Amino acid sequence: LAEVTMSVLRKLRDRDPAAGYAGDFVQLMERIWPACAERKISVVANAGGVNPSGCADALLEVGRRAGLVGRSKVGLVTGDDLMEQLDELLASGHALANLETGEPLESIRDRVRSANAYLGAAPMVEALRQGADVVVTGRVADPALAVAALAHEFRWSLADHDRMAAAALAGHVLECGAQATGGNCMAEWWTIPDLDVVGFPIVEMEESGEFTVTKHPGTGGRVDRRSVTEQIVYEIGDPTRVVTPDVVADFTTIRLIDKGNDRVRLEGIRGEPATDSYKVSIAYSAGWTAAGTLLYTWPDALDKAQAADAQLRRRFTRLGYRFDAVHTELVGWNAGHGPMTGPPPADVPEVQLRVAVRSGDRESVERFSREMAPLVLTGPPSVTGYAGGRAKVQEVVAYWPALVAKRAVDRQVAVEVRAV
Repeated sequence: LAEVTMSVLRKLRDRDPAAGYAGDFVQLMERIWPACAERKISVVANAGGVNPSGCADALLEVGRRAGLVGRSKVGLVTGDDLMEQLDELLASGHALANLETGEPLESIRDRVRSANAYLGAAPMVEALRQGADVVVTGRVADPALAVAALAHEFRWSLADHDRMAAAALAGHVLECGAQATGGNCMAEWWTIPDLDVVGFPIVEMEESGEFTVTKHPGTGGRVDRRSVTEQIVYEIGDPTRVVTPDVVADFTTIRLIDKGNDRVRLEGIRGEPATDSYKVSIAYSAGWTAAGTLLYTWPDALDKAQAADAQLRRRFTRLGYRFDAVHTELVGWNAGHGPMTGPPPADVPEVQLRVAVRSGDRESVERFSREMAPLVLTGPPSVTGYAGGRAKVQEVVAYWPALVAKRAVDRQVAVEVRAV
């Protein structure tokens, strides 16, 4: 449940109060829930997005349609949504300062669209303890899903820091799916077999907290020390320790042992007590944006694209457009790795001109959306690839990371278990 996903779900709920959760999860559960019930498999998911109650209601409905009345229960965890208490938090001294800039939230308070704390495993464990077969939450830390399942299954104390660290590491390995089994793998990616039928990672956890990462036999991809290591160091800040709501995991103690046959064992995981804060994901309105593309072909593809960009920018100035930012990429020349140095290759076969603008003034962005198409006939020659019509104007929903004291959030966290 990525931050950008939360922003998308917030936009959807703004248009429809019944929306705001991952609908594809509900569709999936309708297909697999009978088999899960038969095999007594529990499911824990953060598919509730910004509307976990709506997701739970939808699950109850598909459970009834699937013939699970009296056979399954849905657990609902709420309390991550801080919007209604945001002003109270600010008034009581919680600055919710931006973790990257230090700026207090007050500076953008009037533009905040959503604010969700990354909850930990405890409420999910409680829902499972109460007999929930499917637990749905809103914003929780991604590893907490695995921590909850493992803590419940093994009856681990949430104060057992080493086991909590092992569970959090297991969740971190699992959270990006096939990235741990060879997808998006940098190490000799061309040797990863059969990614079209890639197997997703499985963690075989032991009561001790040591575990093995593997995948189903006969599936594509690969599990080895490199693929698992790449996932472990993915999307973390300090590579020596990772802070989660449940534990601070010490990544310097991990031992990875490649057992062959798509099996990697992880040992020696240590943990420290969790901090007294939750991370908060805040989304706020930050203006409007649009992006347009044109493809220029040989000969002189790069020169044509650069000339078209210069022509477009002169029009912006002449017509008085108000943009906070104008960003140009020459895809095929300088987009992926930033500005290139030195002379271009003698014969670049094609270059895609991509121009994006951002502004608090929607009218300027809408006027920009009408500027790209005319370049086909009023600019440099041999342009193609103008598909999809005008550049689409979209609202910018920006990300604001912050911290909040756990005591201020825990009082509103609630667990509800309902029978299908």
